[in-house]
Amino acid sequence: MPGDEIIVKFNNVSFGWGINKPILNEANFCIRRGAKITLMGQNGAGKSTIFQLMTGELKPDSGAVNTNKDLTIATAKQVIPRGDLKLTVKEFFENCFSGKIYDIDKKIRDVLEIVNLVIPHDRLIKNLSGGQQARVLLASALIQDPDLLLLDEPTNNLDKAGIEHLTKFIIDYPKTCIVISHDADFLNIFTQGVLYLDIFSKKVEQYAGDYFTVVEEIKLRLERERMKSARLEKDISHRKEQANFFAQKGGHLRDVSSKMKKKIEELEGEAVELKREDKTIKNFIIPAQKDIGGVIVQLNSVAVAKNHKFVNKKVNVTLNKRERLLLTGPNGVGKTTLLEKLASGHAKGEYIKAGVKIGYYRQDFSTLDFNATVYQTFSKAMDGAGTEQGLRAHAAGFLLDAEILKAKIGSLSEGQKGLVAFATIALEKPGLLILDEPTNHINFRHIPVIAKAINNFDGAIILVSHAQDFVEKIRVDFALDLGLL
Repeated sequence: MPGDEIIVKFNNVSFGWGINKPILNEANFCIRRGAKITLMGQNGAGKSTIFQLMTGELKPDSGAVNTNKDLTIATAKQVIPRGDLKLTVKEFFENCFSGKIYDIDKKIRDVLEIVNLVIPHDRLIKNLSGGQQARVLLASALIQDPDLLLLDEPTNNLDKAGIEHLTKFIIDYPKTCIVISHDADFLNIFTQGVLYLDIFSKKVEQYAGDYFTVVEEIKLRLERERMKSARLEKDISHRKEQANFFAQKGGHLRDVSSKMKKKIEELEGEAVELKREDKTIKNFIIPAQKDIGGVIVQLNSVAVAKNHKFVNKKVNVTLNKRERLLLTGPNGVGKTTLLEKLASGHAKGEYIKAGVKIGYYRQDFSTLDFNATVYQTFSKAMDGAGTEQGLRAHAAGFLLDAEILKAKIGSLSEGQKGLVAFATIALEKPGLLILDEPTNHINFRHIPVIAKAINNFDGAIILVSHAQDFVEKIRVDFALDLGLL
């Protein structure tokens, strides 16, 4: 259990990305040494920003972030910075330290063992699979053995064995750990308390207890506030009717009416704003490309990674319209590489029937133009086939408001990028969906809605996902385990 010593304290901290995007408003909370904490909040609420305020990468607009003298902090980020992709594994780990580290190779070997990964130290980061990159990101924080370990979506791209390894590590970690994740079962195993960032009040609420208990507590509080709000609205409405009635009578009753109106103003000030915190994206459909039939995908061989080398293996995979293939296998076996090969060979008519449009959800969102705004992205996907009003209504269904439409893709949170990717695919009307870990970064509330849209899709689907509960919601016709080839 956590001790009494406070190692991080947020004191009336306010922070915003410019005037239009406030994140925190006079937030107050503290972290005790040895605590295992979950940081909760909607996509885009500012959870990763809180991590950057803790590390000092960002400075508050007002208030203070106080950390213990000599406190060491390390963050396992969600994605590897693009500039680091050209580094070798060894160079990437060396960059975690300010000076030269004695016996770095042994340290790298030891930390990669913790995350259950064996790779050559001279391998380029860009040549690692999504799952391997996720483990390297995690290991880059662990190798620093910090007093405070910050983990931002650490289970993304991890297979079952990887998540089990990570869970055990967090439980055994003798120091302090704060985790952002959408994997509720994973969080519940080790969470002792929750920091809840309210996207509307911009405050951080602190709760003690395991994850499921706290989620239930937050749900009940929101329900109580809704009921209080409904009662107040009824009371205000009744008083307004009375005040209007007295005002019309004139004389002494007009004074009574005036006093009543003052009271009504006070009550309106007290009325609790109806929380929209637990909003879910609207049900949506992914329309399929018209007039496609026959064999959409034909695959006769695949490249499988064995002992860090790719070996070609014969397969016989044929997908027609409405048929779905689930690709499985351990991290690093070549799933993402195969999806990239299919998508890139598409232009030449290899593997995929000529003229078939692909909706490709990539783990790193590299199908999106990070310099384009969300509005430009949707407009391009619509290709002149819709109205301004239709575009804005489509965006709103994915909780993407007018402010987000103006923002560049690169400035969005990873969760918002995920929603933009799905909203774009739905506008593109593909004949084939290629989905590489489509639940990564997505708030767990949205996942059943996304699963339903994918399951109702009328074209062909190739899916890679480690999220078992998500896969179970989708009808699968064929499974290909690359690890068994």
